[in-house]
Amino acid sequence: MTRILITGANRGIGLELAKSALAKGWSVYGSVRTEEQANSLKRETSDKATPLIFDVTDHYAVQAAARELSGALDILINNAGIIGPDRQSPLDMDFAGFAKTLEVNTLAPLLVTQAFLPQLRQAAHGRILTISSQMSWMGYAKSDRIAYRASKAAVNKVMQGLATDLHDDNIPVALIDPGWVRTDMGGDDADNDPRDVAEGALLIAETLSIAKTGKFFKWSGEEREF
Repeated sequence: MTRILITGANRGIGLELAKSALAKGWSVYGSVRTEEQANSLKRETSDKATPLIFDVTDHYAVQAAARELSGALDILINNAGIIGPDRQSPLDMDFAGFAKTLEVNTLAPLLVTQAFLPQLRQAAHGRILTISSQMSWMGYAKSDRIAYRASKAAVNKVMQGLATDLHDDNIPVALIDPGWVRTDMGGDDADNDPRDVAEGALLIAETLSIAKTGKFFKWSGEEREF
């Protein structure tokens, strides 16, 4: 049975990823930050998903959770993320908020990946996906939400480098552009349904090979520019 770990699994894309993975008959682990969120995840998945309680920015908690998870892990999806502070333009920046955005969106995916890498190496076909954003594209000159944009552009580069270093281990790494999604972060006017995005992302995860490592994909499967 495929075993998958999804960070930020209690709502939004993360929750839909958990539900879609369970529908495939997979064994699902989902990271949440609190006991309340753990209970919510269990309710939303009819007690089928297994919550792991840790903040993705807490090095000790992440490593402790990884030590407690035994056996192989087939897929890791770094989904947890934040939109950033209210003030995040280049001319009016909440620098503490910018730093927090980088910590959650850029550093945490690498921290979580390193912590669970032993389990991924135990799998016959370990795979790593990270949810990025269309707003990371370097072809945009837009300046709104610049902390968020910068954090996602940075995680793209981090994961590209990780793909290089894990190539010989035959562990492919890919990035997913979910588009504008109807979640708490994206709002009600967004284009994409989170269930559709989740199903698309899992299809990419299922078919991801070392030949496609380091690539950036739209949730619908097409490769896109960084």
